[in-house]
Amino acid sequence: MNPMTTITHNFGKVAVLMGGLSAERDISLMSGQGVLAALRSQGVDAHAFDPAERPLSDLKAEGFARCFIALHGRFGEDGTVQGALELLGIPYTGSGVMASSMAIDKVMTKRVWLADGLPTPRYVLLRRGAYSAADVAAVPATLGLPLIVKPAREGSSIGLVKVMQADQMAAAVAQAAQLDADILCEQFISGDEVTCPVLGSGAQARALPVIRIVAPGGNYDYQNKYFTDTTKYLVPCGLPEGEEAHIQALVLQAFRVLGCRGWARADVMIDAKSRKPYLLEINTSPGMTSHSLVPMSAGAAGISYPELCLQVLSHAALDYVASTREKAAP
Repeated sequence: MNPMTTITHNFGKVAVLMGGLSAERDISLMSGQGVLAALRSQGVDAHAFDPAERPLSDLKAEGFARCFIALHGRFGEDGTVQGALELLGIPYTGSGVMASSMAIDKVMTKRVWLADGLPTPRYVLLRRGAYSAADVAAVPATLGLPLIVKPAREGSSIGLVKVMQADQMAAAVAQAAQLDADILCEQFISGDEVTCPVLGSGAQARALPVIRIVAPGGNYDYQNKYFTDTTKYLVPCGLPEGEEAHIQALVLQAFRVLGCRGWARADVMIDAKSRKPYLLEINTSPGMTSHSLVPMSAGAAGISYPELCLQVLSHAALDYVASTREKAAP
Protein backbone atom coordinates (compact mmCIF):
# COMPACT_ATOMS: atom_id res chain seq x y z
CA MET A 1 0.00 0.00 0.00
CA ASN A 2 1.20 3.52 -0.80
CA PRO A 3 2.16 5.04 2.59
CA MET A 4 0.62 8.38 1.55
CA THR A 5 -2.75 6.65 1.03
CA THR A 6 -3.07 5.81 4.71
CA ILE A 7 -2.49 9.43 5.71
CA THR A 8 -5.65 10.66 3.99
CA HIS A 9 -7.87 9.02 6.59
CA ASN A 10 -6.36 11.19 9.32
CA PHE A 11 -6.89 14.55 7.65
CA GLY A 12 -10.59 14.92 8.44
CA LYS A 13 -12.53 17.69 6.73
CA VAL A 14 -10.10 19.91 4.83
CA ALA A 15 -10.63 23.47 3.59
CA VAL A 16 -8.62 24.58 0.57
CA LEU A 17 -8.32 28.33 1.06
CA MET A 18 -8.26 30.06 -2.33
CA GLY A 19 -9.09 33.38 -3.94
CA GLY A 20 -8.80 35.97 -1.21
CA LEU A 21 -8.35 39.71 -1.53
CA SER A 22 -4.84 40.15 -2.93
CA ALA A 23 -3.69 41.21 -6.38
CA GLU A 24 -2.91 37.53 -6.97
CA ARG A 25 -6.54 36.40 -6.49
CA ASP A 26 -6.89 34.93 -9.98
CA ILE A 27 -3.69 32.90 -9.65
CA SER A 28 -4.80 31.71 -6.20
CA LEU A 29 -8.08 30.43 -7.63
CA MET A 30 -6.14 28.48 -10.25
CA SER A 31 -3.82 27.04 -7.59
CA GLY A 32 -6.69 26.20 -5.27
CA GLN A 33 -8.74 24.39 -7.87
CA GLY A 34 -5.72 22.26 -8.78
CA VAL A 35 -5.06 21.37 -5.14
CA LEU A 36 -8.74 20.68 -4.48
CA ALA A 37 -9.03 18.25 -7.40
CA ALA A 38 -5.78 16.51 -6.42
CA LEU A 39 -6.79 16.02 -2.78
CA ARG A 40 -10.22 14.72 -3.74
CA SER A 41 -8.61 12.30 -6.18
CA GLN A 42 -6.72 10.84 -3.20
CA GLY A 43 -9.84 10.41 -1.10
CA VAL A 44 -9.46 13.54 1.04
CA ASP A 45 -12.69 15.20 2.20
CA ALA A 46 -11.63 18.56 0.73
CA HIS A 47 -13.78 21.65 0.11
CA ALA A 48 -13.15 25.03 -1.52
CA PHE A 49 -13.21 28.03 0.81
CA ASP A 50 -12.78 31.65 -0.34
CA PRO A 51 -12.06 34.05 2.55
CA ALA A 52 -13.16 36.96 0.33
CA GLU A 53 -16.68 35.54 0.26
CA ARG A 54 -17.06 33.94 3.70
CA PRO A 55 -15.93 34.71 7.26
CA LEU A 56 -13.12 32.52 8.54
CA SER A 57 -15.24 31.70 11.58
CA ASP A 58 -17.26 29.42 9.30
CA LEU A 59 -14.25 27.07 9.28
CA LYS A 60 -14.76 26.34 12.97
CA ALA A 61 -18.53 26.29 12.75
CA GLU A 62 -18.47 23.77 9.91
CA GLY A 63 -16.00 21.43 11.56
CA PHE A 64 -12.93 21.79 9.34
CA ALA A 65 -10.00 19.89 10.80
CA ARG A 66 -7.21 21.56 8.83
CA CYS A 67 -6.59 24.04 6.01
CA PHE A 68 -4.51 23.88 2.87
CA ILE A 69 -3.55 27.51 2.20
CA ALA A 70 -3.55 28.11 -1.55
CA LEU A 71 -3.82 31.87 -1.07
CA HIS A 72 -1.08 34.08 -2.50
CA GLY A 73 0.05 37.55 -1.45
CA ARG A 74 -1.61 39.77 1.13
CA PHE A 75 -4.19 38.39 3.55
CA GLY A 76 -3.09 34.87 2.67
CA GLU A 77 0.68 34.62 2.66
CA ASP A 78 1.56 37.43 5.07
CA GLY A 79 0.74 36.00 8.49
CA THR A 80 -2.78 37.44 8.74
CA VAL A 81 -4.80 34.34 7.86
CA GLN A 82 -2.22 32.26 9.72
CA GLY A 83 -2.91 34.30 12.87
CA ALA A 84 -6.64 33.85 12.47
CA LEU A 85 -6.23 30.09 12.10
CA GLU A 86 -4.03 30.03 15.22
CA LEU A 87 -6.88 31.67 17.16
CA LEU A 88 -9.39 29.22 15.69
CA GLY A 89 -7.09 26.31 16.54
CA ILE A 90 -7.17 24.88 13.01
CA PRO A 91 -3.82 23.54 11.71
CA TYR A 92 -2.73 24.98 8.37
CA THR A 93 -0.13 24.35 5.70
CA GLY A 94 3.01 26.38 5.20
CA SER A 95 4.87 28.73 7.49
CA GLY A 96 3.58 30.17 10.71
CA VAL A 97 2.67 33.74 11.60
CA MET A 98 6.12 35.25 12.10
CA ALA A 99 7.87 33.51 9.20
CA SER A 100 4.98 34.34 6.86
CA SER A 101 4.90 38.01 7.82
CA MET A 102 8.66 38.34 7.37
CA ALA A 103 8.85 36.42 4.10
CA ILE A 104 6.13 38.47 2.38
CA ASP A 105 8.22 41.58 3.04
CA LYS A 106 11.21 41.44 0.69
CA VAL A 107 13.09 44.12 2.65
CA MET A 108 12.61 42.42 6.02
CA THR A 109 13.64 39.12 4.43
CA LYS A 110 16.85 40.73 3.17
CA ARG A 111 17.61 42.14 6.61
CA VAL A 112 17.25 38.73 8.25
CA TRP A 113 19.33 36.98 5.59
CA LEU A 114 22.05 39.62 5.71
CA ALA A 115 22.18 39.38 9.51
CA ASP A 116 22.96 35.69 9.06
CA GLY A 117 25.55 36.30 6.36
CA LEU A 118 23.46 35.04 3.44
CA PRO A 119 24.00 36.70 0.03
CA THR A 120 21.27 38.92 -1.43
CA PRO A 121 21.52 41.84 -3.88
CA ARG A 122 22.22 45.33 -2.53
CA TYR A 123 19.15 47.51 -2.15
CA VAL A 124 17.69 50.91 -1.37
CA LEU A 125 14.36 51.24 0.44
CA LEU A 126 12.07 54.15 -0.45
CA ARG A 127 9.04 54.78 1.76
CA ARG A 128 5.99 56.40 0.19
CA GLY A 129 5.68 60.02 1.28
CA ALA A 130 9.16 60.06 2.82
CA TYR A 131 11.37 60.27 -0.25
CA SER A 132 12.14 63.18 -2.55
CA ALA A 133 12.76 63.38 -6.28
CA ALA A 134 16.45 63.72 -5.41
CA ASP A 135 16.33 60.47 -3.40
CA VAL A 136 14.84 58.65 -6.41
CA ALA A 137 17.37 60.17 -8.80
CA ALA A 138 20.25 59.10 -6.54
CA VAL A 139 19.38 55.38 -6.58
CA PRO A 140 21.12 54.50 -9.89
CA ALA A 141 24.38 55.97 -8.61
CA THR A 142 24.14 53.68 -5.56
CA LEU A 143 23.05 50.45 -7.25
CA GLY A 144 24.17 50.91 -10.83
CA LEU A 145 22.12 50.29 -13.98
CA PRO A 146 20.13 48.36 -14.87
CA LEU A 147 18.31 47.93 -11.55
CA ILE A 148 15.01 46.50 -10.35
CA VAL A 149 12.16 48.47 -8.76
CA LYS A 150 9.28 46.57 -7.14
CA PRO A 151 6.74 46.77 -4.31
CA ALA A 152 8.14 45.27 -1.13
CA ARG A 153 5.09 43.09 -0.46
CA GLU A 154 3.71 41.83 -3.77
CA GLY A 155 4.28 38.52 -5.53
CA SER A 156 4.08 37.14 -9.06
CA SER A 157 6.33 40.00 -10.27
CA ILE A 158 3.36 42.39 -9.95
CA GLY A 159 4.58 45.98 -10.16
CA LEU A 160 8.16 44.93 -10.99
CA VAL A 161 10.07 47.17 -13.42
CA LYS A 162 13.57 46.72 -14.80
CA VAL A 163 15.02 50.22 -15.04
CA MET A 164 17.50 50.54 -17.89
CA GLN A 165 18.05 54.33 -17.83
CA ALA A 166 18.10 56.86 -15.02
CA ASP A 167 15.21 58.85 -16.52
CA GLN A 168 12.94 55.80 -16.06
CA MET A 169 13.34 55.79 -12.28
CA ALA A 170 10.54 58.23 -11.37
CA ALA A 171 7.88 56.36 -13.35
CA ALA A 172 9.01 52.96 -12.00
CA VAL A 173 8.90 54.17 -8.39
CA ALA A 174 5.51 55.81 -8.92
CA GLN A 175 4.12 52.54 -10.29
CA ALA A 176 5.43 50.50 -7.34
CA ALA A 177 4.14 53.13 -4.89
CA GLN A 178 0.60 52.53 -6.14
CA LEU A 179 0.85 48.97 -4.81
CA ASP A 180 2.85 49.37 -1.60
CA ALA A 181 4.05 52.01 0.83
CA ASP A 182 7.53 50.46 0.70
CA ILE A 183 9.37 50.46 -2.62
CA LEU A 184 12.36 48.18 -3.02
CA CYS A 185 15.08 49.28 -5.42
CA GLU A 186 17.45 46.37 -5.97
CA GLN A 187 20.79 45.74 -7.62
CA PHE A 188 20.30 43.79 -10.86
CA ILE A 189 22.26 40.57 -11.03
CA SER A 190 22.96 39.52 -14.61
CA GLY A 191 23.14 35.77 -15.07
CA ASP A 192 21.15 32.57 -14.62
CA GLU A 193 17.76 32.82 -12.94
CA VAL A 194 16.86 29.74 -10.91
CA THR A 195 14.32 28.66 -8.33
CA CYS A 196 14.44 25.92 -5.73
CA PRO A 197 11.58 24.55 -3.61
CA VAL A 198 11.85 23.16 -0.09
CA LEU A 199 9.52 20.48 1.22
CA GLY A 200 9.17 19.46 4.86
CA SER A 201 9.85 20.94 8.28
CA GLY A 202 12.73 21.10 10.72
CA ALA A 203 15.49 18.56 10.30
CA GLN A 204 13.38 16.68 7.73
CA ALA A 205 13.12 19.64 5.34
CA ARG A 206 14.83 18.98 2.01
CA ALA A 207 15.53 20.99 -1.10
CA LEU A 208 13.98 19.71 -4.34
CA PRO A 209 15.65 19.92 -7.77
CA VAL A 210 16.68 23.38 -8.98
CA ILE A 211 14.86 24.77 -12.03
CA ARG A 212 16.62 27.16 -14.41
CA ILE A 213 14.29 29.73 -15.97
CA VAL A 214 14.89 31.08 -19.46
CA ALA A 215 12.31 33.78 -20.23
CA PRO A 216 11.91 35.75 -23.48
CA GLY A 217 14.39 38.62 -23.38
CA GLY A 218 15.22 37.66 -19.80
CA ASN A 219 11.86 39.15 -18.73
CA TYR A 220 10.20 36.72 -16.32
CA ASP A 221 7.17 38.92 -15.63
CA TYR A 222 3.54 38.19 -14.68
CA GLN A 223 2.54 37.43 -18.27
CA ASN A 224 5.48 35.12 -18.94
CA LYS A 225 4.97 33.36 -15.61
CA TYR A 226 1.38 32.32 -16.10
CA PHE A 227 -0.01 32.97 -19.55
CA THR A 228 2.60 32.13 -22.19
CA ASP A 229 4.39 28.99 -23.25
CA THR A 230 7.55 30.72 -24.47
CA THR A 231 9.36 30.64 -21.13
CA LYS A 232 11.62 27.59 -20.80
CA TYR A 233 11.98 25.71 -17.53
CA LEU A 234 15.04 23.50 -17.42
CA VAL A 235 15.06 20.60 -14.97
CA PRO A 236 17.61 19.08 -14.72
CA CYS A 237 18.88 22.65 -14.54
CA GLY A 238 22.12 22.03 -16.47
CA LEU A 239 24.24 24.23 -14.21
CA PRO A 240 27.99 23.65 -13.90
CA GLU A 241 28.98 20.76 -11.65
CA GLY A 242 28.44 21.42 -7.96
CA GLU A 243 26.33 24.56 -8.40
CA GLU A 244 22.95 22.88 -7.95
CA ALA A 245 23.96 21.30 -4.64
CA HIS A 246 25.37 24.63 -3.47
CA ILE A 247 22.13 26.45 -4.31
CA GLN A 248 20.04 23.76 -2.62
CA ALA A 249 22.10 24.10 0.56
CA LEU A 250 21.82 27.91 0.42
CA VAL A 251 18.04 27.82 -0.08
CA LEU A 252 17.60 25.34 2.76
CA GLN A 253 19.59 27.67 5.02
CA ALA A 254 17.51 30.65 3.90
CA PHE A 255 14.33 28.67 4.67
CA ARG A 256 15.50 27.77 8.16
CA VAL A 257 16.88 31.21 9.03
CA LEU A 258 13.42 32.71 8.49
CA GLY A 259 11.79 29.93 10.52
CA CYS A 260 9.77 28.59 7.59
CA ARG A 261 8.05 25.22 7.70
CA GLY A 262 6.02 22.89 5.49
CA TRP A 263 7.10 24.13 2.11
CA ALA A 264 8.37 27.19 0.25
CA ARG A 265 10.19 28.19 -2.92
CA ALA A 266 13.19 30.51 -3.10
CA ASP A 267 14.25 32.51 -6.16
CA VAL A 268 17.96 32.94 -6.83
CA MET A 269 20.11 34.81 -9.37
CA ILE A 270 23.57 33.51 -10.25
CA ASP A 271 26.07 36.18 -11.28
CA ALA A 272 27.29 35.29 -14.77
CA LYS A 273 30.89 36.32 -14.08
CA SER A 274 31.54 35.23 -10.50
CA ARG A 275 28.95 32.39 -10.43
CA LYS A 276 27.97 33.60 -6.96
CA PRO A 277 24.29 32.96 -6.13
CA TYR A 278 22.16 35.76 -4.67
CA LEU A 279 18.88 35.11 -2.84
CA LEU A 280 16.04 37.29 -4.14
CA GLU A 281 13.00 36.22 -2.13
CA ILE A 282 11.17 33.25 -0.69
CA ASN A 283 7.54 32.33 -1.32
CA THR A 284 5.83 30.59 1.60
CA SER A 285 2.62 29.78 -0.32
CA PRO A 286 3.93 28.90 -3.78
CA GLY A 287 1.78 28.63 -6.87
CA MET A 288 0.21 25.31 -7.78
CA THR A 289 -1.07 26.12 -11.28
CA SER A 290 -0.26 24.26 -14.49
CA HIS A 291 2.66 26.68 -15.00
CA SER A 292 3.89 26.57 -11.39
CA LEU A 293 7.39 25.57 -10.46
CA VAL A 294 7.04 23.58 -7.25
CA PRO A 295 5.00 20.80 -8.94
CA MET A 296 7.51 20.83 -11.81
CA SER A 297 10.46 20.40 -9.47
CA ALA A 298 8.66 17.79 -7.39
CA GLY A 299 7.86 15.86 -10.55
CA ALA A 300 11.57 15.75 -11.38
CA ALA A 301 12.11 14.23 -7.93
CA GLY A 302 9.50 11.55 -8.61
CA ILE A 303 6.69 13.20 -6.61
CA SER A 304 3.40 13.51 -8.50
CA TYR A 305 1.11 16.53 -8.12
CA PRO A 306 -1.40 14.65 -5.90
CA GLU A 307 1.44 13.21 -3.79
CA LEU A 308 2.90 16.69 -3.40
CA CYS A 309 -0.44 18.04 -2.16
CA LEU A 310 -0.71 15.19 0.35
CA GLN A 311 2.80 15.77 1.63
CA VAL A 312 2.20 19.51 2.07
CA LEU A 313 -1.10 18.81 3.84
CA SER A 314 0.57 16.27 6.13
CA HIS A 315 2.78 19.07 7.49
CA ALA A 316 -0.18 21.26 8.51
CA ALA A 317 0.43 22.54 12.02
CA LEU A 318 -0.14 25.31 14.56
CA ASP A 319 2.67 27.51 15.87
CA TYR A 320 1.19 27.74 19.34
CA VAL A 321 0.73 24.00 19.80
CA ALA A 322 4.26 23.33 18.53
CA SER A 323 5.82 25.91 20.87
CA THR A 324 3.93 24.74 23.94
CA ARG A 325 4.88 21.13 23.27
CA GLU A 326 8.52 22.15 23.02
CA LYS A 327 8.31 23.96 26.37
CA ALA A 328 6.64 20.96 27.99
CA ALA A 329 9.27 18.52 26.72
CA PRO A 330 11.67 17.28 29.45
